[in-house]
Amino acid sequence: MPDMLVKLYDMPVIDPDMRMDAKGIVIKRAMALDKDIVTDFVRDNFGDYCAGWAGECERAILNNPPSCYIAVRDKELVGFACYDASALGFFGPIGVLKAIRSKGVGKALLVRCLQSMKEKGYAYAIIRYAVDAIRFYENAVGAVVIEGSIPEKSIYFNRISDV
Repeated sequence: MPDMLVKLYDMPVIDPDMRMDAKGIVIKRAMALDKDIVTDFVRDNFGDYCAGWAGECERAILNNPPSCYIAVRDKELVGFACYDASALGFFGPIGVLKAIRSKGVGKALLVRCLQSMKEKGYAYAIIRYAVDAIRFYENAVGAVVIEGSIPEKSIYFNRISDV
């Protein structure tokens, strides 16, 4: 479960909105008013998979400007992605409802976050340990594995449950 690195200055130009509009999905920056809806969505759909994601989403939404993007279809949340949540320069977490995976929503959320990181002045983004998504990140944005990066030595290994 290594971390990955993306060169933001070398990222391909992608317009995530164009593909999503055709599918009736809007990618937008979350607002503070969205916080409870987003964190409930994350807990309800990804809570068993990764504890802590709801807290990271809350932190990202409360950043100024918010560093959480959401995917909305028919006024319903279908996905989310964050950056600068637990650590500056880190992308993640990200989640898309199972029913609409492999339709480009995850890539659109990823690209929107990375574009915002680039606009903020980052040259690189670190994708937190990629679990089973290494190929996705390689194909979507040319991310590469950071050799020697393991969860036990990451910034995330200082949680209450780790001490």
